[in-house]
Amino acid sequence: MSVLNTKQIMEIIPHRQPFLLIDTIEELEEGKRAVGRKCVSYNEPFFAGHFPMEPVMPGVLIVEALAQVGAVAILSQPEFKGKTAYFGAINSAKFKGKVVPGDVLRLETEIIKMKGPIGVGSAKAYVGDKLVTQAELTFAIGDDK
Repeated sequence: MSVLNTKQIMEIIPHRQPFLLIDTIEELEEGKRAVGRKCVSYNEPFFAGHFPMEPVMPGVLIVEALAQVGAVAILSQPEFKGKTAYFGAINSAKFKGKVVPGDVLRLETEIIKMKGPIGVGSAKAYVGDKLVTQAELTFAIGDDK
């Protein structure tokens, strides 16, 4: 059972199709952590070219999906409502497995540090119980949405 559906996610972050990379938020602790879900479909636009004979979700898009989940966690706080969370940095990204059509990504981002408008999140993506991606993400909160 989800805490936030796609429409509710779009009320918090500015991303839209085809770049909204999370379907639901399953768990949410405002300002602390969020767990999202992405059902990876063969119809995703990136599969047309990555790769036509062996479709694999690009690692940078998995990291973006993790950042979107982190943005939901940060921007769900009243003081950041209506703002945008931008990437400040991607550190220690590791890709440990392929994500292919039919997979369901579980995206977990925990905010481990927050100082003013800058936050750092520890992010992990899983397919089933298998860790497929991990990274440390830095966010910068902007005023425009």
